[in-house]
Amino acid sequence: MIRQTRLSVDQLVYPLFVRPGSGVRQPINSMPGQYQLSVDMLVAECGKIMDLGIPAVLLFGIPEHKDSAGSEAYSETGIIQQAVRAIKKVCSDLLVITDVCLCEYTDHGHCGVLVDRGGRKDVDNDATLPLLVKEALSHVEAGADMVAPSDMMDGRVGAIRAGLDESGFPHVPIMAYAAKYASSYYGPFREAAESTPQFGDRKSYQMDVANADEALREVAADVEEGADIIMVKPAMNYLDIIRRVKERFRMPTAAYHVSGEFAAIKAAAANGWIDEKGAAIETTLAIARAGADIIITYFAKDLACWIKEGL
Repeated sequence: MIRQTRLSVDQLVYPLFVRPGSGVRQPINSMPGQYQLSVDMLVAECGKIMDLGIPAVLLFGIPEHKDSAGSEAYSETGIIQQAVRAIKKVCSDLLVITDVCLCEYTDHGHCGVLVDRGGRKDVDNDATLPLLVKEALSHVEAGADMVAPSDMMDGRVGAIRAGLDESGFPHVPIMAYAAKYASSYYGPFREAAESTPQFGDRKSYQMDVANADEALREVAADVEEGADIIMVKPAMNYLDIIRRVKERFRMPTAAYHVSGEFAAIKAAAANGWIDEKGAAIETTLAIARAGADIIITYFAKDLACWIKEGL
């Protein structure tokens, strides 16, 4: 009767990885129970997700070909564009959110196009923005209900908002990866999305894990540019950031319980060191207690079942 924080299936978003082919259900070794799915298998999975009452999925694509500009990210026949169209034909009521970034599509694995500066390769922020706009627009034209830019380029939310508005999509919301840290917990995701950088790291455009005030400045910029939902990523080591963001901006706030956080619980449970169900529920409650309205988690299907059972 006096419990202050409660979990609801309505809070959950389930991430999914889609790849070319047919009948593909490729296990992701570092993320037990998660798969790379071909479009046909993805659609079947979305039907199961809807049956559990989970309202939304977040799609990540593995293209057939990669190049320096990530051109399949904004191709009409790209893997995400195919997936969105297929899902919407069968699961029209499922909210389809698409990740907007170039890292899965570039042959170098970085989140933008590169420029050579005296023999050193850097991501060119301003040259990347038009490509992100093209990617977001192609997703929405295919039927995506929401776009989620994860690249952390400066100005990308404003550019995408303007691009969608000018193309007749002012109603499509943007869920911005507003405070995305250069975390060590992304390793399993990079295996799943086949997006590991081929050189260097992403610390020049993702946030320093030691900084908190910077997160508020980053979020403020995205809010000013037109973000409808603001996200903190990762979640577990950044509960203080979730709380500060929620208290400061009072906007719909999402948190991404990322692949490494998921894999750590799975690995410890597999060794008998912790109870998986208890740890997953406690973790998700903590994220909600910190202030997250929306929780993106690979435990979403399990949580939906547990919630129906009364946790």
